[in-house]
Amino acid sequence: MKRLFSALAVLMVLAAPAANAQDNYISDELFTYMHSGPGTQFRIIGSVDAGAKVTVVDRNKGAGYTQVLDERGRKGWVETKFVTNQPGLKTRVPALEEELTQVKTALASAQGDAEAKTKGLIESLDQRNSQVKELESHTSELNQKLIDAQTEIRELRARIDTQKDDLLMRYFMYGGMVAGGGLLFGLILPHLIPRRKKRNNGWA
Repeated sequence: MKRLFSALAVLMVLAAPAANAQDNYISDELFTYMHSGPGTQFRIIGSVDAGAKVTVVDRNKGAGYTQVLDERGRKGWVETKFVTNQPGLKTRVPALEEELTQVKTALASAQGDAEAKTKGLIESLDQRNSQVKELESHTSELNQKLIDAQTEIRELRARIDTQKDDLLMRYFMYGGMVAGGGLLFGLILPHLIPRRKKRNNGWA
């Protein structure tokens, strides 16, 4: 690592003022040294851990160094390639863990609501099925009663027709008996009435 810094020092030039101060982060790949100036020829005043939050104070594009202020209040120069505007894992992991916890809680709540709704739907479906079975049973009873009533009606109609036939037959019989009796009476009656003797109206 020191050889890398030494090689880069040959290419560095004097620093020039750059952008206004802003929050940035040290790349997660490694830790980097903080120099007192924009190059490895300046003394090392400390190191910054990967993912640490820093505030950009100045930039030296020619030297490839950026002046930063770390969370411990130290101000120094680090290689620009190690400075990024993306939060490091040190910052993102707790946020992701919190988000994951919230998602799990929401998921558990959603599952609970879904289970409650499913249970309610099942109970409602069972109740509907029970009602349907009761209606089917009641309908079957009504159909049977209808069939029985229709059968009874046919039997009553048949009995009525038979009674009509019997009544007509009786009328015919009574009529025949009356007619026969009248005829017989008409034949017998003359024999029952005595005949009057004829008077002789001849000349004496």
